Amino acid sequence: MLAFGSFCLLFNMYCENKIFAEPVKYATLNDPKLKVEVVFSGINFPTSMAFLGPDDILVLEKNNGTVQRIVNGTLLPKPILDVNVANEGERGMLGIAIAKHENNSPYVLLYYTESVNVDGDDLDEGLLPIGNRLYRYELVDNSLINPKLLLDLPVTRAPSHNGGKIVIGPDENIYLVTGDLDAPRTRSQNLKNGSNPDGSSGILYLRLDGSVVNPLIGIKDPLNKYYAYGLRNSFGLAFDPITGKLWDTENGPGYGDEINLVEPSFNSGWIMVQGIWKSPVGGPFYTRGDIAMNPSRSLTYFDGKGKYSSPEFTWERTVGPTGITFLSSNRLGSNYENDLFVGDFHNGNIYHFDLDKKRTGLLLKGQLADKLANNTSELKQVTFAKGFGGITDIQVGPDGNL
Repeated sequence: MLAFGSFCLLFNMYCENKIFAEPVKYATLNDPKLKVEVVFSGINFPTSMAFLGPDDILVLEKNNGTVQRIVNGTLLPKPILDVNVANEGERGMLGIAIAKHENNSPYVLLYYTESVNVDGDDLDEGLLPIGNRLYRYELVDNSLINPKLLLDLPVTRAPSHNGGKIVIGPDENIYLVTGDLDAPRTRSQNLKNGSNPDGSSGILYLRLDGSVVNPLIGIKDPLNKYYAYGLRNSFGLAFDPITGKLWDTENGPGYGDEINLVEPSFNSGWIMVQGIWKSPVGGPFYTRGDIAMNPSRSLTYFDGKGKYSSPEFTWERTVGPTGITFLSSNRLGSNYENDLFVGDFHNGNIYHFDLDKKRTGLLLKGQLADKLANNTSELKQVTFAKGFGGITDIQVGPDGNL
């Protein structure tokens, strides 16, 4: 369960012998060799960021529908894009990724909840948003131009569970995560008698021109764009730089937050399974059911094409995991290189995980060997840093810092 608040600092974490001007008062690290500095403050509710180059960052403002650009620690006078977004709850300007373009100007992919008239008219006037939409823009002279609509996805009256993170895969295709819109009703949410999937509750993938990559679980649109399904909601996607495999974070309904290895055709189990528990029949879904020892009978597999697997890590009590990334550098020291880092929204913690030799699971020991954090005491083993407010994104910059 994730409830948005407000957080306006961009942090830089590094292993360095230089002196930085502005120490972070509340953030603490478990490694005394590492330091934290404020890169910029003053963004109005950032949700996602992407690097154009060293010290050149694009940051999204959720409620304003703006894309801001920060160059060498200075905010440009005007946003490089300002669109109308619905912004109640978890709607808004949500996801960004940068892709190569045959011209010098890069593509900028944006996912946002488009409003009818102005920012927030869903909240102020009760208007249903136009949709959750994925656009492709070109960046030219500090402006995002030539928008091309790639996906037009549904919304519901409920303002939650819109997902939104975007990554560009090693195959140079787009990967976008969507939530269940807080209204499970389709077969992509493991409802066998549900309606046909509509693009919600999954990880969708498509080419930069919007065309289908390779249908995995069905040929009808938009089922042909599903890379994975059965997700309640997610704010984190990342590719392992060593294996090229996709990982995600997933938010539970008060319990069962997850980290998953996402193989093609992956079924995450929602609404029947969250974490290691069955969802109680008839709800309420925030109440844990019995442990799901063998959930195969209750899930939807799309003629055997779907593949369920249990999480690689589960929080019993919700922390609201969000950003996930692999530290694809040795900038913080070789002991962290290519390791997995995850942020949470509720506590402002950053978690650090080593991977096993095959890099298909996490290297967990002691009380976490069962892949389950039952309490905050058990989490100490993997807590890397804390005190960061509400974390919405984690990225590795071109300089190799976190």
